[in-house]
Amino acid sequence: MPSQGRSTTGTTGPIAVPASRLQRAWLHRGVLACLLWPLSLLYAVLFGLRRWLYRMGWRTTERVQVPVIVVGNVIAGGAGKTPVVMAVVRHLQARGLQVGVVSRGHGRRTGDCREVLAESNAHDVGDEPLLIRRATGAPVFVARRRIEAARALLARHPATQVIVSDDGLQHLALARDIEICVFDDRGVGNGWRLPAGPLRERWPRPCDLVLHSGEHPAFEGGYTATRALAHDAVASDGKRTPLEALAGEPLIALAAIARPEAFFGMLRARGLTLAETIALPDHYDFEGWQRPAGTGQRLVCTEKDAVKLWPRAPDALAVPLDFAPSPEFFAALDAKLSSLDGYQAA
Repeated sequence: MPSQGRSTTGTTGPIAVPASRLQRAWLHRGVLACLLWPLSLLYAVLFGLRRWLYRMGWRTTERVQVPVIVVGNVIAGGAGKTPVVMAVVRHLQARGLQVGVVSRGHGRRTGDCREVLAESNAHDVGDEPLLIRRATGAPVFVARRRIEAARALLARHPATQVIVSDDGLQHLALARDIEICVFDDRGVGNGWRLPAGPLRERWPRPCDLVLHSGEHPAFEGGYTATRALAHDAVASDGKRTPLEALAGEPLIALAAIARPEAFFGMLRARGLTLAETIALPDHYDFEGWQRPAGTGQRLVCTEKDAVKLWPRAPDALAVPLDFAPSPEFFAALDAKLSSLDGYQAA
C-alpha cells in the first residue's frame, strides 16, 4: 500500500496547522454556523441591494459584440472552474471558433488590464490565467473589471467569436449570454450564505447549465464530468514521465489549491508513494518558500502550481488533470450558443 506520508502545510514551509474550522462548519448547520447565521442575513441583504442597483440601472451592465459564456460558481472556494474553462475553450476551438478568455487574475500583484502571454510571470497575471493561456493557446486578458478585459481582448484580437469568462458569475458589470454554474462534491454545503455557509448567493437560481466537477455529485440535476490524472507527469522543459515510472519511488507531493487532499488522493489512487504531502493556501505565491531540507525525494505538484513553482524548483514534475465534461453537456452548450441572436458559427 502507498505510504500516507507526512502532511504539512504553511506559508513559508512545512508548518503543521489544523484544517479550516470554517470550511468544516459549512458542511453542517452546527453551533458555529448557527452563530454566524445573523451575519449571513446581512450578507444576503447587501448582495440583494447590489443586484437591485443593476436592475434599476443605477449601476450599468455592459455588453460586448460577441457572445459571452461565464463559468462560475455560487459557493466560496474552488469548485473546479478552471478545468471547465479549459474544456469549454478546447471544445469551441475544435469546432473552429476563435475563442478568447477573460479573468480577474486572482492573486496577481498587478492591478492593470493586460494580456497574458505564454512567457508571462504568474505573479503578474495570475496562475490560472497563465495556465489557461499555455494549455489552450487562446488569447487571455486579465483586469479587475472583466468588461475592461473583454474590450481589450476584442481590440487586440478582433476576429474573436466567443469570450469565456473564468469566474465572474457575480460580476454583473459584464453582460453574459450563457451561464455555467460549477459544483464539486460539496454541493451547496449546509445551504446557508456566507459566512454561515459556503453560498455566495441563493441556490437554486436561474442558470443555463449546471456541471458537477467532482466524482460524487451532492445533488441531482445538471451534467457530470470525468476527471482523472493524466498518464504522464510534465517537467519544466516539457519532457514527459509516465506516472507508472514513478511507482514505488517515495515522492513529495505539493498542492496550493482549494482542496489539496483531492490531488493527494488521486496520486495515491494511481499507486504512487507519497513520503510527504505539502498543502499550501490556494493561489499561494511561493515567495520565500523553501523545499523541505534533508530530503532527496522527487517533487510532484499540480499543473496550476507548476507555473509559479518551476522558477524555484525547476526539477518539479507537474501532473495535469484530464477533465472531460459529458458529451450531453457539450451538446446542450452548442444548442444554447447556436440559438443566440446574431451568433455566427464557424
